[in-house]
Amino acid sequence: MSKGHVPAAVPAKPYVLERLRDPRTAAAYLSAAAGEDDPGAFLHALRNVTEAMGGISRIATRTGLNRQQLYRTLSREGNPELRSLTKILNATGLQFIVAPKPARMVRAARKRRSKTESGKPAALGRRVEIAAKTGSM
Repeated sequence: MSKGHVPAAVPAKPYVLERLRDPRTAAAYLSAAAGEDDPGAFLHALRNVTEAMGGISRIATRTGLNRQQLYRTLSREGNPELRSLTKILNATGLQFIVAPKPARMVRAARKRRSKTESGKPAALGRRVEIAAKTGSM
């Protein structure tokens, strides 16, 4: 069997960054990353959105944050303050929205929790969403 000609792989990052220029796509991307158990995943996603929306230097200028500080903040090991995250999201045209989880997710969380902690009430679930800012706010 001949291997033949194999086309070169297309780098994914330019494609992702192009799509993340749309605020609604960026909001959905960040919301999905926020739902992961890994906080580093959200910071990595936010860095991609920052790059797509003009780059670290431009966002640093818009937010008033130091460029090197912004690089550290958006690293997988970063631990940004809520104030910094809010500034970054504002500079990219996005905002935090906290919303209740859909009822089926809350019920599933209660079942899991009741199995592991008998006798203790189950905590209600929460979901953090990132939304594109609109002029109506």
